[in-house]
Amino acid sequence: MKTFTEGHFTGIIPARFASTRFPGKPLALIGDKPMIQHVYEKAYGVLSSVFVATDDTRIEAAVKAFGGNVIMTSPAHRSGTDRCAEAALIIERQQGRKPEIIINIQGDEPFIRPQQINLLTKCFEERDVEIATLIRKVEIDEDLFNSNHPKVVLSLDGDAIYFSRSAIPYYRDAEKQRWQQNHTYYKHIGIYGYKTDTLLKITSLSQSSLEIAESLEQNRWLENGYKIRTAITPWESIGIDTPEDLEKARDYYQKHIDN
Repeated sequence: MKTFTEGHFTGIIPARFASTRFPGKPLALIGDKPMIQHVYEKAYGVLSSVFVATDDTRIEAAVKAFGGNVIMTSPAHRSGTDRCAEAALIIERQQGRKPEIIINIQGDEPFIRPQQINLLTKCFEERDVEIATLIRKVEIDEDLFNSNHPKVVLSLDGDAIYFSRSAIPYYRDAEKQRWQQNHTYYKHIGIYGYKTDTLLKITSLSQSSLEIAESLEQNRWLENGYKIRTAITPWESIGIDTPEDLEKARDYYQKHIDN
């Protein structure tokens, strides 16, 4: 069995300025640092090679200002995965070799834990794993039916079967408020790892019907026969999608990081 070492992993943080709900989000300050710097430093603490992939010169300048690596990519990408694929090709041209495995870290996850990145990299200790992602058990006091939090069902060997914005599976013989007492539900945490050749292949696929229905790109990969290995993390993802989320993140930072 081939075991991958730290040097086999390249972290890419896709970041764009023109977010519909929160323009300029990567440059929003949390404490005395822009959000993108928090993400970069968390990733760089685990992975020896990390790049921000952006289409905006303001983000490029901010990353260079704190000494980070940055790659300029096309503004036409529909997803962070597509941006990672272009960045991987640019890294190959710059370094003369193709990165073996790409770790896609969301640019709006300033509190991602190094343990989560490590957990994802360990999925690739199995030679046949091509794509991996993290999931977390939905706790009893959480809103299982929040469509903003995608759920996933698994095969017995831990591969994803399907991702949905609905609560899946539908537990027919129990009232909805009792579903979580009868079944373990999993929420998707949006950090991915891909073998680079696989990343280039999945981003060349046309959008699929299940992807369009759920607005979840990972269903395109499943529909085309790719397997997605999952690893269970006990930690929640604290993403920032709106200015209101930013204020909550700043409060969290002051309480848990500054003190």
